Amino acid sequence: MENILEMPSVKDYNDNLGVTTLHPLVSVVDMSELECIRHSLKRFGFYCIILKHLGCGDVAYGRSTYDYNDGSLIFVAPNQMAGANDGKISYNTKGWILMFHPDLLRNTYLEHSMNRYTFFDYSSNEALHLSEQEREIIIGYLCNIRRELHHPTDDYTNRNIILNIEALLNNCMRFYERQFTSRKIENNKLMEQLTYLLEEYFLSGKSQQYGLPTVAWCADNLHLSSNYFGDLVKKYSGRSAQEYIKSTIVDYAKLLLANNSYQVNEIAYKLGFKYPQHFSRLFKHIEGISPSQYRSTK
Repeated sequence: MENILEMPSVKDYNDNLGVTTLHPLVSVVDMSELECIRHSLKRFGFYCIILKHLGCGDVAYGRSTYDYNDGSLIFVAPNQMAGANDGKISYNTKGWILMFHPDLLRNTYLEHSMNRYTFFDYSSNEALHLSEQEREIIIGYLCNIRRELHHPTDDYTNRNIILNIEALLNNCMRFYERQFTSRKIENNKLMEQLTYLLEEYFLSGKSQQYGLPTVAWCADNLHLSSNYFGDLVKKYSGRSAQEYIKSTIVDYAKLLLANNSYQVNEIAYKLGFKYPQHFSRLFKHIEGISPSQYRSTK
């Protein structure tokens, strides 16, 4: 059984790193100031953003291990695990860690908009790879937060910290958009794999055995998190992943409807629908006519 260090509070992680806690709900750590980092697998009770510069090594995130590149960001949400359980010690590391507890955001706008930042549920191999300019922008916000932490606490402290966290997260959204665009070839390949995956699912009879393909099933078979998969499909097609899958189901249904040897009810069951009327409803919603009407036009 894996040895997991529980880190319910910001102070717990600060103590683990050997740094002073200046605020119970938020901390910024410059890893170059640490004597060393002892590798361990941790479960966090707060949000954690890790920017690697040098010497951080492999990082386990969830159930996978990822050797993320210099200048990469990974995002950990409360109750997620990250770290490395290899017993090693890293020296001369360079990078930054931002940790903030959900209680810091209580009764703020950011508390209710954290679900916008879907990258907190991305898998580690979907880390954000920063350009030099982007890295400097992120470090700028981290330094702003750090200055606030070293400033005497007043009525503006938490407000300024939260504003900088929000600006940092918004920029991460912008940089992920750039990453989706700059990795167009890789993403096109993923979409091609998705097309093949769905085609094989129907042709092999899995749809009759397991039902309609789900977003989670597609993402898992492409080795992506559901959120990253959803964002990728949205960027590629302009539709949600669920809408894209439904459209693909209807496209395949049209091929079967062109074959008069199948009754509409048979096609519905063949595609994985439990009830033919659900198939007819989906088909009409997308095509504007019923399956029978579509067949009569061919």
